This record gives sequence, C-alpha cells and structure tokens, in this order.
Amino acid sequence: MDGRAAPLGGDRELTAHVTVVLVRPKEDGNVGAVARVGRNFGVERLVLVRPRAGLGPEARRRAMGGLSLLTSARTVESLDEAVSDCDLVVGSTDLVLGRSTAFLRRSIDPERLGAIVHSADGRVALVFGPEDNGLARHELEDCDLIVHIPARREFPTLNLSHAVGILLYAVHRAEGPEWEETTPAPERLPLAGKEKELLLRRLAELMAATDYPRHKRRGLTLLFRRLFGRAVPTEHEYRMMLGFVRSLDRMRKKGHG
Repeated sequence: MDGRAAPLGGDRELTAHVTVVLVRPKEDGNVGAVARVGRNFGVERLVLVRPRAGLGPEARRRAMGGLSLLTSARTVESLDEAVSDCDLVVGSTDLVLGRSTAFLRRSIDPERLGAIVHSADGRVALVFGPEDNGLARHELEDCDLIVHIPARREFPTLNLSHAVGILLYAVHRAEGPEWEETTPAPERLPLAGKEKELLLRRLAELMAATDYPRHKRRGLTLLFRRLFGRAVPTEHEYRMMLGFVRSLDRMRKKGHG
C-alpha cells in the first residue's frame, strides 16, 4: 500500500455532478482532508469561498490521494460565484429546528439527499460553512435545501471533513449496484435552476403587486424555495407554474383596468 486513498467506487465516478463548496474554511488541514474524502467518492470539483488559510504543506499532506482535487480547487469571493452554474444548492448545518414555520433551518437527512441526487440530472453544490460558526443566515437563505447529519445533542458538531464524507457517502450509496438483471432505472429528473429562479422572482413580483404583507414576503419566498428543493420539479413543471402565475397577473391587471 502506498498510503493513497483509493476511490471506493472503482473507476466509475458516481458523484461526477457534485461540486463541494467550502465557505471561509479556517484550517488548511481540513481542506486537505476534504480533498482526500472527495477523491474517495469521485468528486470532480472543489471550490473555496474566501479561505482564511493558505493551502500549505499540511493541506497537501492530509490530501494524500486527493492532491489532484486540492491543487485544482478554485478560489472565489462569494457563495453566489461558487454556485453560479449549479442547479441545486444544498447547505449543511448542525443547527436545526423542529417547528414547521422554521423554514430557514428546516432540513432533510443524508439519506433523503442521496435519493434526490440519485434521481436528478444536473449539477448539485454541497455547501459547508467554516469550522467555527457554520454558514451565515444569508448563506442559508440562498440554499435550496438544508441537510442535517443527526448526532448526539450534547455534541452535534462534526469535523468538516467528516461531515463532507458522510454526505458524499449518502450520495454514493444511493446510486446502488448497477446489474443487468435489474428492472430499468427510474427516469432521470433534469434539474432546472434557471426556471426555478425565474419562478421565484415572478412570485415575489406577484406578492408585491397584490400587496401581500411586506414583512411576510421574504419568509414566503424561502418557503417556496424549500418546497421546490424537496420536490425537484422538472423544467416543464416550472414552465407550467410560470404560465399559471402569468395568468394570475393578467387577471389582476384586468381587474384594475
């Protein structure tokens, strides 16, 4: 053995459409460990948002077989830039609330995440916050889904690379064995990021035009984003909903004519 981490899935990259995004990582060693576990599960892209430590010898030492992923990592200035070409943005947090109105931190578990990614066709960003504070509120609001890894209440915070590894494993495991004797795979669901954002904008405009209470608009928009994230509508379904919103707007304008 040469000490390098071998990809668990052999030559097949099961998570070829997953981008791992680390927001303001504090320890370069943790970034190296993330690169290693990313290589285990076939991750092809690693993006760093304003890292607080340079990628020095410790990062390279801990990356080991994931050194190629580490050296090809892209550094950007904002989360928006990091996920600009992604269709589904999934944030990870160790803080969750059980109340149905707590949309900001309403989460799914890793198994559900694996099922969603398995049945979808597009680029998914898995976003992880810094080791000390996690993702900020405004960053969580930009995520389509929030995933939480259940742990003991007295110590729910996982090491960064461990959290990344658990979520990547969930995605990897959901792929399942590909055997010729099995029934045909379920239909792939192409993600539609542009249509999703357009529908959210149209809904926000409709809220303003109909005098929906200003203080409730942000929460309702976040509610819709979470619903779309869980349901994973297709492009056709988004376009159907957009047509309905346009019809409502025409009726509203006609009624004020």
